[in-house]
Amino acid sequence: MEADRRVGVAVDFSASSKNALKWTVDNVIRKGDHLILVTIRPEGNYEEGEMQLWEVTGSPFIPLSEFSDPVVMKKYGMKPDPETLDIVNTAARQKEVEVLMKIFWGDPREKLCEAIDTIPLSCIIVGNRGLGKLKRAIMGSVSNYVVNNGSCPVTVVKHHD
Repeated sequence: MEADRRVGVAVDFSASSKNALKWTVDNVIRKGDHLILVTIRPEGNYEEGEMQLWEVTGSPFIPLSEFSDPVVMKKYGMKPDPETLDIVNTAARQKEVEVLMKIFWGDPREKLCEAIDTIPLSCIIVGNRGLGKLKRAIMGSVSNYVVNNGSCPVTVVKHHD
């Protein structure tokens, strides 16, 4: 990968996405990289805040100092997750990487593929909830969709209980 890497991690603050984030920090990120947390929120009728401005294009890049602030994140309809913040703050400090967040609104499958192209990402890491074959067939797997439709290398990190 190129020197100015933009490494994306799909983050929904679930145990599997935190696992993928930890794996990324331990195995992929290196000094000088941009670690970009890509978060997808459900579509809805938002009447206030930045959500209304950015629903179509996604939010601007949100620096770590801002997405650590609950007041700022409330404008996007989100609440900072302490464990995720701990992981990225440690990575920023120890690995000397720039950490940013970008929020999209809509279907996670489509929006993650869109994020790959619009950011653009060098690679993306997604967690896997470990759905059974039946649930995956009915609900559809976000990670499977991104693997098959994403335009950059995709790594799926399996979540084990």
